[in-house]
Amino acid sequence: MKQIVILSGKGGTGKTTVAAALGHLASQDGKTVMVDADVDAANLELLLSPVVLEEAEFSSAKKAFIDPVLCTACGRCAELCRFDAIIPGADAYRVDNLACEGCALCYYQCPTDAIRMEEAVSGRWFQSETRFGPLFHARLYPGEENSGKLVTLVRQKALHVARATQADWVIIDGSPGIGCPVIAAATGVDLALIVTEPTLSGIHDLERILTTTAHFRIPALVCVNKSDINPSRAAQVADFCKARAIPLVAEIPYDDAVTRAMVRGQTVTEFGDSAVAQQIRRVWNAVRDSLHQGR
Repeated sequence: MKQIVILSGKGGTGKTTVAAALGHLASQDGKTVMVDADVDAANLELLLSPVVLEEAEFSSAKKAFIDPVLCTACGRCAELCRFDAIIPGADAYRVDNLACEGCALCYYQCPTDAIRMEEAVSGRWFQSETRFGPLFHARLYPGEENSGKLVTLVRQKALHVARATQADWVIIDGSPGIGCPVIAAATGVDLALIVTEPTLSGIHDLERILTTTAHFRIPALVCVNKSDINPSRAAQVADFCKARAIPLVAEIPYDDAVTRAMVRGQTVTEFGDSAVAQQIRRVWNAVRDSLHQGR
């Protein structure tokens, strides 16, 4: 079983479009399990039309709760709270759950023991079935944190099923950026495919994500999406990769076939033999070859 994560230094590069198409191609080569690790803005399901088989709540932290019967409205908790999470009231105070950081300072300082710390539901995770195989995805509620823990949970669920079914491929659509969710999505994978764009910021973000994968000793390949909208910048990406001995495996052109495929709820490789589909098949061949060669 090989685990491949698709990353980008930022959002909007076409990462999920490529991830969904690789999921399609991987499913033609063997048993495939997919993971949408972008739990802050999951959208892989929009292309895969999953049927949910199981779902559960995700809790990662405790937040303060004030018992209005015990509260004397002394205001001590509001004085101490650095996050302005305590809302005063005439007879009792209450907690703004979105503002509460769960530090528990109010809990320890309340003179009447009116405050208790309760598990807070931060989101939900799902196991679904798609036409390419099982999909594990999640939804972090607005304003909630610990998305890295939720990514880790979703990956653990996916790996359990992948091992039980002797899957050949685990395709992970990672989060944008280089933060905790990205690290949680990339830990322990066999290969990272970096999707970048031909812009100055794209080159900067490419350097950041490659620094991250190099730190964790994850082999990386690069492809440039919409490469023909700025050929000079695409050439800079190629030079950048060549200077660092990072394989640039495809330059995907702009093509409205991607939009037309999305409208029909298909991956671009299902939609037909467009120029984009040809380049993404080239990416998949490079991924397989790289894993076969044990890069």
